[in-house]
Amino acid sequence: MDQFLQQLINGVSIGSIYALMAVGYSLVYSIMNFSNFAHGGVIMLSAYMGYFAIVLLNVSFGVALLLATLGATLIAVLIERAAYRPLRKRSAPTLYFIISAMGMSILLENLVIATIGPQFKTYPIIFAESTIQVGNLSISKMDIFMLIIAAVALVGLVFFLNKTRTGVAVRAATYNARASQLMGVNVDRIVSIVFALGGALAGIAGVFFGIRYTVYAQAGIITNKAFVAAVFGGLGSLPGAIVGSILLGIIETFVAAWRSQLRDLTTFAILIAVLVFKPTGLMGKNTEDKA
Repeated sequence: MDQFLQQLINGVSIGSIYALMAVGYSLVYSIMNFSNFAHGGVIMLSAYMGYFAIVLLNVSFGVALLLATLGATLIAVLIERAAYRPLRKRSAPTLYFIISAMGMSILLENLVIATIGPQFKTYPIIFAESTIQVGNLSISKMDIFMLIIAAVALVGLVFFLNKTRTGVAVRAATYNARASQLMGVNVDRIVSIVFALGGALAGIAGVFFGIRYTVYAQAGIITNKAFVAAVFGGLGSLPGAIVGSILLGIIETFVAAWRSQLRDLTTFAILIAVLVFKPTGLMGKNTEDKA
């Protein structure tokens, strides 16, 4: 039982990182109907920003997290302006957006390799005492902090979308952007806000990913897992993205504890199974009803 609970805690911890990533995917998908694969580049850059803020600027972890979040937010908005808005103005096909997203992801990765280098970077130890013992269970302080920050960020996002006028405008645009524009909603501004929100969550996820694992130019590939989690939960559904991420984190953890080489195989087997048997995912909605 102790081993089961230990793996469950580890799975929820990993799932919380996936949730922050997957929500960014779902936010963009819900309003633009395409998967923003450049999201991985934003996460990778935020991991670097947090690392350099701590190592070079010698700031506290809280300040580094804030700087990385602000930096990721700005980068996400700039990506939307440079790579997607011109296509949106021309009413380009969805395929063009996907190609542009993939190109932007490759550009960011190679830009880091050309400037910073391909070497792996490791965050310094954030907390002196890294674990807390609860009976026979060992819980990382960083995992606890990660869960709290992720929960606060996601609850704040839900509050923003449901309780503010701008959030209501975002939800309206996800139903029908053209109709919202006719009703006076500035769709360009709403799209920028959606990318900013996704970028902020990516910034938090990137820092925690860098702390839990390591920082390198190809780190953006981790968003493949977030994409699977978003599809698992239901693309376009924020609750679905969160539930799918937590479940995926738990499944991966238990599979890895049994046979580590089957972890990724299981993840993408889930993706194929969901697409074949339940394309809308666990909590997804039809394209006409995505919010």
